Amino acid sequence: MKSDRSANADTSARVRALRYGVRAPALLGLVLIAVPLGVVVSLLPDGTHDPLREPLSQRIVRLWSQALLRGVFGFRIRRHGAPVRGPVLFVANHVSWMDIQLLHTQRAACFVAKAEIARWPLIGWLATCAGTIFHQRGHAASLNSVMAVMVQRLREARPVAVFPEGGIEHAAEGIARVRTFHARVFQCALDAQVPIQPVALTYRRGNDLYDDASFRPGETFLGNFLRLLGSAPITAEVHFLSPLTIPAESGRRAFAEAARAAIATCLEQRP
Repeated sequence: MKSDRSANADTSARVRALRYGVRAPALLGLVLIAVPLGVVVSLLPDGTHDPLREPLSQRIVRLWSQALLRGVFGFRIRRHGAPVRGPVLFVANHVSWMDIQLLHTQRAACFVAKAEIARWPLIGWLATCAGTIFHQRGHAASLNSVMAVMVQRLREARPVAVFPEGGIEHAAEGIARVRTFHARVFQCALDAQVPIQPVALTYRRGNDLYDDASFRPGETFLGNFLRLLGSAPITAEVHFLSPLTIPAESGRRAFAEAARAAIATCLEQRP
């Protein structure tokens, strides 16, 4: 019995090493491509004469994100529904640092993310090039500035995306649960008078939620990155739900609760 477990462990280690051997060179190639692409994206205009057309800068971000998740990490990406075209506020549940790249594979958007991400190797720089809006948690002045930038970009016909939960729970705490949505972030869509579209994100192995895509307790970004780089393929799903249709005068709290309920219902209905 012990020899069987030892053999399985050896096989697993060899398979993981093989994945690293294939994926690490692919990652290196993608990083080398990212440097000139990041410069191009930062220089290209963020919009077009037609707000319903995808700008070249957003298309580059979308294609690069697909190459990262599919080509390097081996993800199988499934989309359900369709993103709203033109200016829109996407609100999604938060599972992993990969959520930004996952949504980017379908529609590049200006994400609101914690300021620490700006210091992450490669990911931080790419996020900056993609127009990420960084927020210093716990600072009211930072939030006010972020809200102003969100309204400005929405009025410029650019899509904006946010995680209203405000953070990620560790896998051991049950990240499948959708926590309370902070209502204030919804105000920017009301001020800019643009649609709000809930988006449900999940990671799966077979029909089971793969909660281990999140950070394990005490795990660093680099540790999580390397663990997922060597893991077996995961199915990542993006569910674009119906835009919220409640009256604007209902207030931002009503929008926050409606968005959370739509996402939670979607996740509960999955097999």
